Amino acid sequence: MEDKLITEGKYRYIEIGEGAPIIILHGLMGGLSNFHGVTEYFPPKGYKVLIPELPIYDMPVMKTNVKQFAKFLEKFIEFKGLKDVILLGNSLGGHIGLLHTKMYPEMVKALVITGSSGLYESAMGDGYPRRGDYDFIKKKAQDVFYDPAVATKEIVDEVFETVNDRNKVIRTLAIAKSAIRHNMAKDLPKMKTPTCIIWGKNDGVTPPDVAELFHELLPDSDLFWVDKCGHAPMMEHPQEFNRILDAWLEKRGF
Repeated sequence: MEDKLITEGKYRYIEIGEGAPIIILHGLMGGLSNFHGVTEYFPPKGYKVLIPELPIYDMPVMKTNVKQFAKFLEKFIEFKGLKDVILLGNSLGGHIGLLHTKMYPEMVKALVITGSSGLYESAMGDGYPRRGDYDFIKKKAQDVFYDPAVATKEIVDEVFETVNDRNKVIRTLAIAKSAIRHNMAKDLPKMKTPTCIIWGKNDGVTPPDVAELFHELLPDSDLFWVDKCGHAPMMEHPQEFNRILDAWLEKRGF
């Protein structure tokens, strides 16, 4: 996936296919490759899939917050000349998608969230990560998934490198605080954008009752469960995730 990155202006992104634009928003610790299943499945079905690299570790600390990422996304959409976009976000990416949709509802045709923060405070992790302790980090990475084997050595190494980089840790904590500040419980009932909620039944990061609350608060939402699945359904059960999303897009005429 990384070798397909396009650098254009201040943006780095992946773009595959032609058609209705689906913009994928990755999470805090999530690489672009987490959505490999989506980028393979949807372009042949008439969608243009774009994954912008969010500037999580590049913004000034004072600007490292959910709102600035929502504005960054708006500028990216403008830069690419897109309209009527479908936003798909996991974890922090879901939160950015929600806030962007609240701020720029006219730009977003549909929203897809999975394991999203925005309602639940410990979605961004509990406290300061213990640096230097590889086994602790490995356990934390495995806890994200129902099947710990999904947390490959590559994933654990990436998380370990992040928590041992002072610059990244400072920004991670800034984002965590901003995610708590930008709780969206009061905003969601006013958001009329059609929303597909796909959630792991065994998500320990954003538990199932968070998905139920999103569904209750969002006026035009559908909730789908993926069994034996943790915080990242598109990684643990890519075929099931794609099947649910494809059927929902078809049913809604997107």
